[in-house]
Amino acid sequence: MSDLHDDSEHEHEHEHGPLGELVTLRDWLRYAVTRFNGAGLFFGHGCGDAYDEAVWLLLHTLSLPLDRLEPFLDACITTGERESLFAVIERRAAERVPAAYITGEAWLGDFRFQVDERVIVPRSFFAELLEDGFAPWIDDAERVTSALDLCTGSGCLAILMAHAFPNAQIVGADLSDEALQVARANVSDYDLDDRVELLKSDVFAGLAGRRFDLIISNPPYVTADAMATLPPEYLHEPRMALAAGEDGLDIVRRLLAGAKAHLNPGGMLAVEVGHNRYLVEEAFPDLSPVWLSAQGGDDMVFVLRADELPE
Repeated sequence: MSDLHDDSEHEHEHEHGPLGELVTLRDWLRYAVTRFNGAGLFFGHGCGDAYDEAVWLLLHTLSLPLDRLEPFLDACITTGERESLFAVIERRAAERVPAAYITGEAWLGDFRFQVDERVIVPRSFFAELLEDGFAPWIDDAERVTSALDLCTGSGCLAILMAHAFPNAQIVGADLSDEALQVARANVSDYDLDDRVELLKSDVFAGLAGRRFDLIISNPPYVTADAMATLPPEYLHEPRMALAAGEDGLDIVRRLLAGAKAHLNPGGMLAVEVGHNRYLVEEAFPDLSPVWLSAQGGDDMVFVLRADELPE
């Protein structure tokens, strides 16, 4: 009798919980936004708020076009689909897993990348800066013949560079073997195996004798204090892709010390440091980098030409 009792209780839950009461996609979207806001989620991995993230997760889970919400809002959701939606919403709300890891993909503009917990979720001001070939800092994108993406992670910026600089051979370097596995899958997805070389390197250690017209890096730059107070979403990402010592500049110091030896004459180094401009200026008072502006924020990326870098 107890089994019978358990079954009827389970059915009763289905009738009166979200699985029984939420019928249309509109219902599920409203529920997801409320659940996300109520859980106090943090949105720093591509979506700006609970609504955008709910739309992405629901459409992805239902295998619907990510840019076509309206036609489907009043569509009824089947029982099997409701269970899938509920599981995804709960994973995001209760476990605080970034949406990109739940969907297995991340977007930079129109570019889609495979991602999982072996790599940091792609997000970079470089994506916008590379849209127009890094102009005006590079006056002719076609004259760039070699470029390096240091700390490449998923390979996203190396792939964007291959599109921005059509005549360039690109190197994507990372210390993580696991990240390089993900990067290889992404490079293959874009059919760029002949133009994007991926290799293991601890900053410049694996690049002896190699020089480039452009080096970009979105390195780990989170300070020790900030690491201690990160929202739970970030704790799903590889720690080595975030933490960079007490002042967040452990890797930046090595980049600035070694870059000149790996740049061609007239070459350029560009480094993303988030909100750490004041720390960079404090640590390197003799340098005069140019700080770039992007729609997503100002002063997150600095640029130095080869002749401005220390020997």
